[in-house]
Amino acid sequence: MLSITTKKILFFCDPGIDDSLAIMYSILDPEIELVGIVASYGNITKNLATANAAYLVQLAGRTDIPVIPGASMPVQEDETLRIYPEIHGKEGLGPIQPPRNFQYQTYPFDMIRVIIEKYGKELIIVDTGRSTTLATVFNLYPEHVKMVHSFYIMGGAFFVPGNASALAEANFYGDPTSTNIVLKNAHNLTITPLNVTQYAVISEALMKEITQNNKSVFAPLMEPIYKYYFDFYKKSNPGILGAPIHDLLTIMVVKNPTLVDYIQYDPTVIESTDAKGMSYIDIRPTSEKGKTKIAVNLHYDAFLEEFKKVVL
Repeated sequence: MLSITTKKILFFCDPGIDDSLAIMYSILDPEIELVGIVASYGNITKNLATANAAYLVQLAGRTDIPVIPGASMPVQEDETLRIYPEIHGKEGLGPIQPPRNFQYQTYPFDMIRVIIEKYGKELIIVDTGRSTTLATVFNLYPEHVKMVHSFYIMGGAFFVPGNASALAEANFYGDPTSTNIVLKNAHNLTITPLNVTQYAVISEALMKEITQNNKSVFAPLMEPIYKYYFDFYKKSNPGILGAPIHDLLTIMVVKNPTLVDYIQYDPTVIESTDAKGMSYIDIRPTSEKGKTKIAVNLHYDAFLEEFKKVVL
């Protein structure tokens, strides 16, 4: 039997429906080893996000995966905390709620340092939420982050419309100061912006096929939370053929980088003015190419094939 080399991922997220689907996918994929989940504010509050992450790992019988509470608000004191119950539901899983008597264990923030020390250059950090918590890791453990193999973040919109404003994607809009800390300090960094994630669409028919054939403990959750998510997108984007699973694509690209095409520049995020949260790159002919890989084109058929292979 051939041995499988797994991708060891420490996952920063704000679950949230698409983050939750990314957690489910990561647990189901034998080529991914989820070594920790850091749950923060974003789509919902930090406490709800932490409870949702713990609920999913308990459902899977994977309480060996440490759940670590992250940031509860952005770094800017004048920032209004903006969450999205109309997209993800009041508690983050659409119509699904963990049991009222649900109890779970969390780990202290310093567990992030312990995980980095344990896995070192094998560790991949993926962040699909606001950048606040990951920026805090860079500030607290500057020498430790140098040990990490690579970083993947979902965020930004380059030459395409935003979703939090006309110019800005929600993650970068939520805490642009922290995002710039990550962009300036992360090595071996890949960004999956709206340029590709908005096309990572799962149709209603495919989700029904998956939930009917999926034997995992997650099958009963997938269709109702997907339907809640898709109902929002049908209202906000009439004619759309399915729901874009932004955060799931970011996890998939870690293992399958050829699912997307890239350009290579060093991006910046605007921190104030009406353009707050807007991500941009310097594409003038005289500008220097950067080190950050930015995904700009999705190979949709390959994305669907990989998704079905894991989830079915």
